[in-house]
Amino acid sequence: MSELAPGMRVRHPARPDWGLGQVQSVDGARVTVNFEHAGKQLINTEVVALEAVDVG
Repeated sequence: MSELAPGMRVRHPARPDWGLGQVQSVDGARVTVNFEHAGKQLINTEVVALEAVDVG
């Protein structure tokens, strides 16, 4: 996956019910994402490969 950056839109592959998320912050493998239906979640990208979404 490409490098994550604040503002990017992502999906959690194992939690499609969380909806679309927006990356809030990135600290190494720790990424905070604000999801439509799950709120802010701290994701370890060494465990979960977030899927970038092109909303263009």
